[in-house]
Amino acid sequence: MNDTWNNSIQIGSKIIDFRIEYSNRKTLGITVTPEMNVLVKAPVNASIEKVKEKIKRKAPCIIKQQSFFHSFQPKIPQRKYVSGETYLYLGRQYRLKVTNYELGIINDYVKLSRGFLSVFTNDQNKTKQLVEEWYLQKAKERLPKIAEPLIEKFCIKYNLVFKVNNFSLRVMPQRWGSCTSKGKILINPELIKAPKGCIEYVIIHELCHLIHHDHTKKFLDLQTKEMKDWEKWKMKLEKLLA
Repeated sequence: MNDTWNNSIQIGSKIIDFRIEYSNRKTLGITVTPEMNVLVKAPVNASIEKVKEKIKRKAPCIIKQQSFFHSFQPKIPQRKYVSGETYLYLGRQYRLKVTNYELGIINDYVKLSRGFLSVFTNDQNKTKQLVEEWYLQKAKERLPKIAEPLIEKFCIKYNLVFKVNNFSLRVMPQRWGSCTSKGKILINPELIKAPKGCIEYVIIHELCHLIHHDHTKKFLDLQTKEMKDWEKWKMKLEKLLA
């Protein structure tokens, strides 16, 4: 088996880059990965013209699938970490307030109070680090509590075995969640900024991958069965963190 890289075809104003993976198979298959890469699995004797012809026929589906994955990527805005900026926590907006220590306070700390995300420090350069550490700690506290009941209910319903350590948080610049080939569910801690419904949508999306690995009609039917209004929360997630 060998691979051919750096191939592309132009469809209207859209350029589709793709990789060909040759092997001993009889038919051409096209897969769009969650990273929006296009992989073509082809017989060893398939010509590049034949591959491009197939991609051209499947272009609408490929572009639609890439758009789907693109919409699922986090779009985290750049921050300056100065007083007055707004920050999200569980879907609600809080205004950042950076102040010097209160009298008698020794350690830096962060807290939510009356609509403010308050950072107490005498070193303004540490604000970003303190806020990020606070978000990560909140993600570790809250996201498993939201996920565990959903996982337990899903696994009982579909007779699946899911170990506690098969759920974990992982920073993923391009994804909200992931389900590995070994059935481990990974959730982006940035989700702590989204409403609970959005968090549940991502978790249910990944749980459905325990049964259907690709985004087929069966997968979408299962996701709809488990969360009838998933499209509403998906759209809210896209708009809220865009």
